[in-house]
Amino acid sequence: MSYPLALDLTGRPAVVVGGGRVALRRARGLLAAGAEVTVIAPDVLPELASLRVTVRNRIFRNGDLAGCWLAHAATSDPAVNAAVAAEAEAARIWCVRADDANASAAWMPAVTRHGEVTVAVTAGGDPRRAARLRSAIALALAGGTLPVRPARPAKAGQVALIGGGPGDPGLLTVRGRRLLGEADVVLTDRLAPRGVLAELEPDVEIINVGKAPHAHNMTQEQINDLLTSRALAGQRVVRLKGGDPFVFGRGGEEALACVRAGVPFEIVPGVTSATAVPACAGIPVTHRGVTQDFAVVSAHLDPSHPGSTVDWAGLATGPGTLVLLMAVGRLRQISGELIKRGRPGGTPVAVISDGTTGTERVLVSTLDSIAADAEAQAVRPPAVVVVGEVVRLRELLGMS
Repeated sequence: MSYPLALDLTGRPAVVVGGGRVALRRARGLLAAGAEVTVIAPDVLPELASLRVTVRNRIFRNGDLAGCWLAHAATSDPAVNAAVAAEAEAARIWCVRADDANASAAWMPAVTRHGEVTVAVTAGGDPRRAARLRSAIALALAGGTLPVRPARPAKAGQVALIGGGPGDPGLLTVRGRRLLGEADVVLTDRLAPRGVLAELEPDVEIINVGKAPHAHNMTQEQINDLLTSRALAGQRVVRLKGGDPFVFGRGGEEALACVRAGVPFEIVPGVTSATAVPACAGIPVTHRGVTQDFAVVSAHLDPSHPGSTVDWAGLATGPGTLVLLMAVGRLRQISGELIKRGRPGGTPVAVISDGTTGTERVLVSTLDSIAADAEAQAVRPPAVVVVGEVVRLRELLGMS
C-alpha cells in the first residue's frame, strides 16, 4: 500500500538521470512544478537540452544526488537506474525508477489538472490502466459531468454568459458545461438545454428568466440587475441561453451591464441554431454550385412594421440562403414580402421545429405555400426557417 503525497518543489533541486524521451517528460513535469532541474546523461535530446535545465553530459557518478529532493532514474540501462536508486536510498532521497516500478521507492501517477484541481491516479503498478482512468476523469472534469467548484476568496463573484446551443444538450460546448458545474446560480432561458440543469448539484440555484412571445418572466433590465447583484455578492453566476449569446441573444447588453457594474465576466460562444439546426436536418446553408452566401435575419417583426430595419428588398433579390429566426408567427407576411420584392414563389422553404431534439419536425414547402402549410400542420416555435435552393439537398441526403 503506497502513501499518496503532493510535493511542493518550487525552488528545490531535482535530478533526472537520462537523456531520452522519458527523461524529457520527467524534466518537463519537474519544471512545471517549479523545481531546479539537473539532467545527467552522456547524450541528451536537443529538446531536453533546450529546456531551463542544467545539463551534465557524462555518466552518473556517486554523489550526483547530493542536495537534491527528488531523483528520477530514467535511463535505458537497468544497472544505471539501480545505482541511482541505491544512492537515493542511502541518502534518504525519494527516487522514481522509470524501468521497474517494483524496485522503485516512488511512482509517477497518471496526472490530469483542471484549474485548481489536480488528480493523480495509480493503479497497482499498471501504468496503462492508470492512464485510462486518468483520461476518463479528465473528460468528466472538462465536460462538467464531474463538477468541482473551485475554492475562491469571498467577494470573488463573476458572470459567465454561455450559449447553450440549438437544443440537444450534447451540443453545449465543453467549456460551457464545465462552467455550469462550477456555478452557484444559473439564470436560464426557456430555449436553453434544460436537461443539463438536472445534472447540477442540488444546492445550485436555478432561476428561470426566459422570455416567450408576449410573456416575459423578467425585463432585460431586471435580468441585468440580477446578474450583477449576485456576482457582486460573491457568487459564480451563469447566464445560460439557447443558441449563441451574441446572435439575437442580448449577450452584448448583459456584457455591458457587467462592465458598468465592475463585474468580471466571460463569454462562452454557443453553437448557433441559425446554422446547426439546418445542418442537423440535412440542409447546409451554403453548398458548392448552389450558393456561396447566406443571411441570418431576426424576423420577429412584420416587414411593414416601422421598427423593422431588415432590408427585405435586398434579401429578396440576393442569391444566397435566408435563415429566419423567430419567424413562425410572421410567415405569411414575410413570404408575401419576399415574393413581392422579387423572390420566386417556387423557392424551396423548410421550417424546422425543435431542431436537434427528439421532437424535431421538418416541413418542406415553397415560398408561396409555406404559410398555409405551416398553419395546416400547426407549426409552433421554436423553429428555424430556411429559404433557398439548399433545401433540396435534404432529399438528396436521404433525410426527408
